Amino acid sequence: MSSILDRDPIGAFTRHTHAECRGAPEGPLSGLACGIKDIYDLSGHRTGFGSPDWLATHGPTTATATAVRRLLDAGARVVGKTHTDEMAWSSLGENAHYGTPVNVNAPGRIPGGSSSGSAAAVAAGLVDFALGSDTGGSVRFPASLCGLFGMRPTHGRIPLDGVCALAPSYDTAGWFTREAGLLEQVGRVLLADQGAAAAPGGLLVAADAFEWAGDSVAQALRPALLRIEARLGAAVPVRIADEGFVAWAEVFRHLQAAEVWAVHGAWVREARPQFGPGVRERFAYAAAVDAAVVREAAALREIISDRLSRLLAGNAVLVMPTAPGIAPLRGSPQEAINPFRAHCMGLLSAAGHARLPQVSLPMATLDGCPLGISLLAAPGNDLMLLELTRTIGR
Repeated sequence: MSSILDRDPIGAFTRHTHAECRGAPEGPLSGLACGIKDIYDLSGHRTGFGSPDWLATHGPTTATATAVRRLLDAGARVVGKTHTDEMAWSSLGENAHYGTPVNVNAPGRIPGGSSSGSAAAVAAGLVDFALGSDTGGSVRFPASLCGLFGMRPTHGRIPLDGVCALAPSYDTAGWFTREAGLLEQVGRVLLADQGAAAAPGGLLVAADAFEWAGDSVAQALRPALLRIEARLGAAVPVRIADEGFVAWAEVFRHLQAAEVWAVHGAWVREARPQFGPGVRERFAYAAAVDAAVVREAAALREIISDRLSRLLAGNAVLVMPTAPGIAPLRGSPQEAINPFRAHCMGLLSAAGHARLPQVSLPMATLDGCPLGISLLAAPGNDLMLLELTRTIGR
């Protein structure tokens, strides 16, 4: 059988860290091919982390990440490693060193990041599913832009040993599929949970999130919202961001920067990596972020988390836009793309702040491009969201 590298016309898979691994002969994922984001370790292979300088300073790994091992033990076959943004610290999918995977469902536009290769590979049908990661939206955002199902689980629910860290208090695993049923099937393997899901306790709609996304997005998602209401009953309007989504995005920016520097600052000082545009500026900010600002942000995060946890008590489900728009054009200048990126973070930071599970469903289009709608639930209600996705997203 030929390598995936011979059958990848869209640049989704890495050549510099290519790795393949057969899974168990039998299991719930037997016969399925998957890609894994190049931040997950495969024993005996190097992990690139989207950075030539990282690759040059790190040798082959000695163990396979638990998340990958669970997939292999369930019978899945890893056909290759997928591209990620540099140090997994961007939401665009444009890596200055390795290029931009093609978004086949929005030609000429970005796939989204940092799980760009995983999303692009699934969208193009190169694999059945792919493993990514989500810190600030790196599964949910590309799922929306590429027209896929994408899941961010409850923080801490899936082990992250053998995975390159970015901001540990926000980092999660995540995965993409083209089919709703397969999203649940893969999820039960990764979550190591074949139990029964909780019954939904009612539907809430984040009215302020739809306002933040804008009229065109809200109108495009209206049929999807009606379809969700047909399954769960009429949605009760709520407002989730008392502080405003700009404040939410800033809390995330400060806390992520502080955690990134705590994890990688020593390596940056020693290796002096040549970061690409955007990533360079974010690391510069991380090196100088004010401790008092970080403390204030951490306190506000817990206020946000407590509010959302109380709102989602009793197995409530919250519906909101995944992103405030469709995929931007490839190669857009930083000064044009940065406001959109910040606008996105207002919505995408909700699940991260409160450590919630969130699934993005490909149920709409806008100007001919994919647009996702999201369901969120209280921590631990991952299976509830996966079962809902299977029934709603058929």
